[in-house]
Amino acid sequence: VQLEESGGGLVQPGGSLRLSCAASGTFLSILDMGWYRQAPGKQRELVASITRSRRISYTDSVRGRFTISRDNAKNTIDLQMNNLQPEGTGVYYCFARGDYEVGIADHWGQGTQVTVSS
Repeated sequence: VQLEESGGGLVQPGGSLRLSCAASGTFLSILDMGWYRQAPGKQRELVASITRSRRISYTDSVRGRFTISRDNAKNTIDLQMNNLQPEGTGVYYCFARGDYEVGIADHWGQGTQVTVSS
């Protein structure tokens, strides 16, 4: 699985951004997908995830402000981020779990920078 991320950038506090991630390659299916965030000096943390059946999970700090969505036909996910705050700054990584004939494997995108600053 190859993951191509888009979106990100610089936004003022209270602003919005939309991240997108597209999975391509040869696989039986894409199972879970999601976004992780790594803030400066901190460990990578899960922000939001969505299963193939669209069961969704958010970290507490973004619930009510971020919305993750998925298109199974296109193997894409989007993360709409509203009311961004400075603590939302970091590198956002797309994650996908691929299902293959030989088993399951996890994949990561290259990351996209989100900076929330006035």
